[in-house]
Amino acid sequence: MGPLTLAVHSNNSSMSSSSSDVSNGKAQRLQLITKNSFPSVSIGEEKPIDFLRTVFEGFIAGGTAGVVVETALYPIDTIKTRLQAARGGGKIALQGLYSGLAGNLVGVLPASALFVGVYEPAKKKLLKMLPENLSAVAHLTAGAIGGVAASLVRVPTEVVKQRMQTRQFASAPDAVRLIVSKEGFKGLYAGYGSFLLRDLPFDAIQFCIYEQLRIGYKLAARRDLNDPENAAIGAFAGALTGAITTPLDVIKTRLMIQGSGNQYKGIVDCVQTILKEEGPPALLKGIGPRVLWIGIGGSIFFGVLERTKKMLAERQLQPSNHQSSAPPKQD
Repeated sequence: MGPLTLAVHSNNSSMSSSSSDVSNGKAQRLQLITKNSFPSVSIGEEKPIDFLRTVFEGFIAGGTAGVVVETALYPIDTIKTRLQAARGGGKIALQGLYSGLAGNLVGVLPASALFVGVYEPAKKKLLKMLPENLSAVAHLTAGAIGGVAASLVRVPTEVVKQRMQTRQFASAPDAVRLIVSKEGFKGLYAGYGSFLLRDLPFDAIQFCIYEQLRIGYKLAARRDLNDPENAAIGAFAGALTGAITTPLDVIKTRLMIQGSGNQYKGIVDCVQTILKEEGPPALLKGIGPRVLWIGIGGSIFFGVLERTKKMLAERQLQPSNHQSSAPPKQD
């Protein structure tokens, strides 16, 4: 969700029209890219339609990217969940690796759309409020805000998905019905605190790393980035963040799949029990599949995200470009 090419094709693009001012034009354009590192928004005085367009395009791009990633990498996520859920040296079942995918997509689509739809306008506002040298703070904060909004949909989706991945239920509707009947509505939000403990840092760190690397690369290359470059940066940001937050993910998984038995009293008790019964290495269970999954997922997600945003931006510019290129009417 880094800077989009609209930052270059704004009203300030005339700066480079003179060949004698090429170097000055490049410097000014690079400054614009850094300062206005948000997508799909016209540079200049902001109008309500610009804000709404940012939200709308964020919903579309985020939902598209989320569904593509989830469908492609669901089996790896299933293996990661079963590794984390296994106690001791239990065997990992490899059957039904797509168990719960359909029900999960029902939640992934709105959750991803909601995250990006909130993240983009929040990032834009924060970048305007904060100095340029604090752009990382804007990205971190916007990522956390987007994560809180998306968690309202993500957590029930994650609870149902992980219980189906561990073969507790046969279908998503059955899972929802039985969880609510046995544990109440709050059962759908089991592990909510641990989810926020994992996902808020994850979202903030991943998107901050991605945005900062993309800005730095763009300044060094002095051009817009292509799809493979966006995907590579997204893969690195995802893999690094996934490794850092693995212990938080293990805790979240254990709390979400414990069901009505309430094996753990909370986050602290969960950590203490894991350390006592299984040792510190248990907090890194599933790190291999997790880093692989999130690394590939980051590549696909950010690649699809940037491509979708670019397509939406080009579609938005088509009518104005067509009108400007039309010959003037003769009186």
